[in-house]
Amino acid sequence: MQPLPITARTRVTRLAQRQVTDRQELYDVLDAGLVAHAAVVRGGAPLVLPIACARSDDALLLHGSTGAGLLREAAAGAPLAVTVTVLDALVYARSLFDSSMNYRSAMVCGTAQPLTGPEKIAALEALSEHLMPGRWAEVRPPTARELTATLVLRLPLSEASVKVRAGGPTTAADDGEPRTVWAGVLPLLVQAGTPQPSTDTPDDVLPPASVTRVTELLRGAASPAREGRG
Repeated sequence: MQPLPITARTRVTRLAQRQVTDRQELYDVLDAGLVAHAAVVRGGAPLVLPIACARSDDALLLHGSTGAGLLREAAAGAPLAVTVTVLDALVYARSLFDSSMNYRSAMVCGTAQPLTGPEKIAALEALSEHLMPGRWAEVRPPTARELTATLVLRLPLSEASVKVRAGGPTTAADDGEPRTVWAGVLPLLVQAGTPQPSTDTPDDVLPPASVTRVTELLRGAASPAREGRG
């Protein structure tokens, strides 16, 4: 697997030692994220939109309404920058200046390709399986009207950067701060609550496997045994 090339746009200049060029690390960040922030320049000003995302091989998939101006411009060839961030922990140092966050972040730059036909349907299935694993097989396929109203973009991962911060506070040993002040890491986790049926779902219709699977996965991730120290 080829490492990520460092370009003028992807070079990390602040705390450059945190830049990671392992392509698998990029995949891991994108696979862990559920929401991306996509940016274009419209009318000379930046515009950023949160959007659901999923990785498919060496590309990032984005989708939304055909009425979304940002996506339409990206589909027409406007340069696109997309970021995905996974926040792992708050880092408590003995000064606010040294306090930080543990995170994994990725930025992807390039020109997106709008998908049509079978590629579009396959991309929608990939998005569904990333966000709600197993749901695609539980519901009816998208209708022609729904497909027409949905725009799906494929952004190659040919120009991307990854930045990671992990571990505890980096306060210097001789900073003079009293050790009576607690310092350490507070892990942050996404946790599933109790599934809430819609008002028109009969009482005897139980949550399907796609719901229980995600619920169990997220509750398992939030168990103390897997929290670690960040």
